[in-house]
Amino acid sequence: MPAPAELAERLDAVLRVVYLVFNEGYSPSSGASATRADLSGEALRLARLLVELLPEPEATGLLALMLLHESRRAARTSPSGDLILLAEQDRNTWDRNLIAEGVALVERALASRRFGPYSLQAAISAVHAEAPSAAATDWAQIVALYDVLARLDPSPVVSLNRAVAVAMREGPAVALQLVDEILRTGELDNYHLAHAARADLCRRLGRNDEARVSYERALALARQEPERRFLKQRLAGLKN
Repeated sequence: MPAPAELAERLDAVLRVVYLVFNEGYSPSSGASATRADLSGEALRLARLLVELLPEPEATGLLALMLLHESRRAARTSPSGDLILLAEQDRNTWDRNLIAEGVALVERALASRRFGPYSLQAAISAVHAEAPSAAATDWAQIVALYDVLARLDPSPVVSLNRAVAVAMREGPAVALQLVDEILRTGELDNYHLAHAARADLCRRLGRNDEARVSYERALALARQEPERRFLKQRLAGLKN
C-alpha cells in the first residue's frame, strides 16, 4: 500500500485504469463482439479488492457504477449479438442482486459527503436501474445529477450525455440545440456516439436528410461491428 500522503494521487490513477478496463469489456472500442465479459469480470475483481484495501468513497462509487452497468449486460444484446438500446431492453433480465448491491454502495458513497465523479455517475445509473421503464425514469433527477457532475468534472462527453437525458425530459428539439453547440466546439468531431446522438434526434424530428449525414459520419468512425450494424439499420430505416 502507498504511504498515506500518496494515496489520493495514486488512487485516482488506479480508479481510472480499472474503469477503462471495465469499459473495454462492457462495450469494446472495436471488434466483432458487443461485450467482453472476461475484461469486465477482471475489472470488477480488482475494484472489489480495492474497496477492501481502501474503502474510500470514490473507490466505493466506482464499484457501484460498474455493478450497475454489469447488471444490464444480458439485456444489451440479442441472441444474434445485435445491440439493444436501453429503452428497448427487457428489464426483467436485469440482475436485481447486482442492482441492490450497487445501489447500497452508491448510497454509502454519497452519504460520506466526500464523493466525486464516479459516485455521481453511479447515482445516475441507479436512477436508471430502479426505473420500471424508460418512460417512467426520473429524467429530471438524471439531468440534475448531470448538472452536478458537469460542475465537478466538466467534459464534452458529460455534456453530451446530459443532452440525451434532456431529450427524454424536454424533447428532441431542445436536446438537438445542445448537441449542436457541443459539436461546434470540435472536441467530439471524432466521437462516433456524438454523431449517432445527433442523428437520432434529427430522425425523431423528421429531419431525415440531416439524420442521414450524421448516421453516415457515425458509421465512418465506429469500429465495433455490432454498433456498425445498428447504424446501418438506422440508415436503412430512414425515409427519403
